[in-house]
Amino acid sequence: MTKGIILLAAGGTGGHLFPAEALAHELKARGWSVHLVTDSRAERFAGKFPADEIHVVPSATIGSKNPVKVVSSLWTLWKGLRAARRLMARLRPAAVIGFGGYPTLPPLLAATGMGIPSMIHEQNAVMGRANKALASRVKAIAGGFLPDSEGPYADKTVTTGNPVRPAVLAAAEVAYHPSVTDGEFRLVVFGGSQGAQFFSKAVPQAVCRLGEHKRTRLRITQQARPEDREGVEAIYAKLAVPAEVSPFFGDMAERLANAHLVICRSGASTVSELSVIGRPSVLVPYPYALDHDQAANAAALAARGGAKVIAQSELSPEKLSMIIGEAMKQPERMAEMAANAQKTGRPDAARLLAAMVEAIAGGQTVAEFKGERP
Repeated sequence: MTKGIILLAAGGTGGHLFPAEALAHELKARGWSVHLVTDSRAERFAGKFPADEIHVVPSATIGSKNPVKVVSSLWTLWKGLRAARRLMARLRPAAVIGFGGYPTLPPLLAATGMGIPSMIHEQNAVMGRANKALASRVKAIAGGFLPDSEGPYADKTVTTGNPVRPAVLAAAEVAYHPSVTDGEFRLVVFGGSQGAQFFSKAVPQAVCRLGEHKRTRLRITQQARPEDREGVEAIYAKLAVPAEVSPFFGDMAERLANAHLVICRSGASTVSELSVIGRPSVLVPYPYALDHDQAANAAALAARGGAKVIAQSELSPEKLSMIIGEAMKQPERMAEMAANAQKTGRPDAARLLAAMVEAIAGGQTVAEFKGERP
């Protein structure tokens, strides 16, 4: 017998789904039934998501200035809202929690319109567009990096941190051991599709510029788009650098735990996982983000000495090669960065967020929860 149903809504990218997945594990451990509303992009992540059911509701983003496309998007959203209302009426969830992305709009609009306790979680230091549209309607806001002492919604915001998956918590138990002189140096490189595209060019070119001795120490894990994979593998093969290159790694948490250095974008989930596990990183914020959220996320970790942040426009192959080379010969500095990163981690975020969900589902206000927070 479960306590009831909690409905989680998330866009179909890892950045939205991973924190939702972490919360789902915690809620199920507390006796709740968890359902997920998302879009078709989530299929590659769905196998590990501990949902009792996964629902796909029509949704669309209104980002075009073309009036025909705007009308089409509004019609899709209307269909999604009707479908979400039917879903709410059938499931009768105790609460609906949104994790950002346009697929959260229909279920959260339906929930708030029907008086169902609702909450959003914002992973980034700057609120995304979907969450901005919902912020005034929901009862509570949880933030990964959002401050709960300032801003228009401070009275209903709690800074919980970003919940991380059980695999990340397990990886956090692995101590960081810096690479010894002449020992292998494990480099992990990843990012979303745009990040993978940039790194597929920049990192192999940087490795080419390393001396032969340093190249013999390298062991690389690199995410690359399917269309870039063969070219990246060919360069590393020519350089005789052992490398695993793939569009997606299902065991990324374990690979991060074994890394001596990580080069990646600075999405909220990435920064949170790096800090919980505690690994030194070179963060390259996505330069075309509308709200510059990745730059703000990266700054939060860099301010504690846990990461080096470099703008993509400034990261030439020569500069990146120098950064990698210096990291390989400065194990003490890497160990210090790893320790600094882990000090910023919030491994208890899933527990705190689950407690907040239960409080909202039980009719508590945010002020009451803040007074009793675990």
